Amino acid sequence: MLKKTYPYYLANEPVAANTDLEVTDKFTGEVATRVALADAKAIDAAIGFAVDAMPALRAYPPFKRQAVLEHCVQRFRERYDELAMALCIEAGKPINDSRGEVTRLIDTFKVAAEESVRIDGDVINLEISPRAQGYHGYVKRVPIGPCSFISPFNFPLNLAAHKVAPGLAAGVPFVLKPASRTPVGALIIGEVLAETDLPKGAFSILPAHRDGADLFTTDERFKLLSFTGSPAVGWDLKSKAGKKKVILELGGNAAAVVDGDQREKLDYVVDRLAFGAFYQSGQSCIGVQRILVHASVYDALREKLIAKTKSLKMGDPKDEQTFVGPMISESEARRLAGWMESAVKAGAKIVAGGQVDGAKFEATLLENVGRDTDLYRKEAFGPVAILERFEHFSDALSTVNDSDFGLQAGIFTDSLAHAHAAWDELEVGGVVINDVPSFRVDNMPYGGVKDSGLGREGIRYAIEDMTELRLMVMRETWRKR
Repeated sequence: MLKKTYPYYLANEPVAANTDLEVTDKFTGEVATRVALADAKAIDAAIGFAVDAMPALRAYPPFKRQAVLEHCVQRFRERYDELAMALCIEAGKPINDSRGEVTRLIDTFKVAAEESVRIDGDVINLEISPRAQGYHGYVKRVPIGPCSFISPFNFPLNLAAHKVAPGLAAGVPFVLKPASRTPVGALIIGEVLAETDLPKGAFSILPAHRDGADLFTTDERFKLLSFTGSPAVGWDLKSKAGKKKVILELGGNAAAVVDGDQREKLDYVVDRLAFGAFYQSGQSCIGVQRILVHASVYDALREKLIAKTKSLKMGDPKDEQTFVGPMISESEARRLAGWMESAVKAGAKIVAGGQVDGAKFEATLLENVGRDTDLYRKEAFGPVAILERFEHFSDALSTVNDSDFGLQAGIFTDSLAHAHAAWDELEVGGVVINDVPSFRVDNMPYGGVKDSGLGREGIRYAIEDMTELRLMVMRETWRKR
């Protein structure tokens, strides 16, 4: 269970400034714990401490950064059950999904520990013409400076980890704002980091309301802003961020394409589609929202997917048998229900699910959804998926691209030619062959194009963003000309 209260972390130290932030159990709606809430004064102080920490972090060698990350891995393993239950309560995430996220938290820090001692440079041959004879170039990566991290509610542990872990590996001081609905996991990460000998000011973890957290975006002492969240908020923050580098991991309405050669594999395909569409109540930016099925297998897949969708248990996320827990709030469930009702009025048909009770939203499958509806065009971010058929593979690729988003896509096919065509033509950050777009391993480059964002996460790729190239040119003066 959760503690009665949690402090925030300012310059590596726990500060029980207040208990102003109520964190609810997303299934019962009751207050589960209270958390210290940071104000503008605390955020300003944290940025100042981060600036002051830069000299000490420059002198903090890679093997020490690795030791910090390895300590985190050990402590997260020891606190595995506590972290999983905290996630289950504060996010309403089914306990099995919660355990999976803790496992990914550990994986992310493990990869960061390995990468922390592999931040290498380069030697450049500058002697490309007579005027450069005797000149040699050397490049190394240096920390970019204080970083601002803003993480979302849907993966409170692992999406915070994808900022914190590479930040620690790169040697940048950071101030993290976790989502105010789900701050506890990030604060437990802070509790573990506070056990290490990181220089003072190396990290601060400050829950704050969005309307009071402008400094995370606008303060010029930050050299990088890394934001994961909704497209509307993300692009607005970028417009206000000034000169700092901005990394945005935003939304999607990911598609999965089922080719006509999958008839003998439909049970596998359906299991993966149901997982991708409905795991953690569909609240994933790479959740399966659009399912495009070749006409030759459409009816058979439709029948199996309807049965699978109806079999998924919705209920208390603490129950081992629950697959679909509550959405993050009743207001989000109402928003999605409104989109669904509008689509139905425009001609869509609900073929499974469709019931809403407070924040609980049944796993729902529709077909004949108009391509101009909000449910089709926007990010559903809930347990709703859309079925549609296609005749030609090239048409399916065009349909996938007919979106403002471009995060990941999944293609079920036995055709190497179709796999390469999808990789060549789809306007997305990643193409997953023979699995759902919801697949992610924590060392792969992850991110999107179009309204899905800018930049890539995945430890090595995030480290590249959190460091800058610094060149040294050396001229030989000892050699006779």
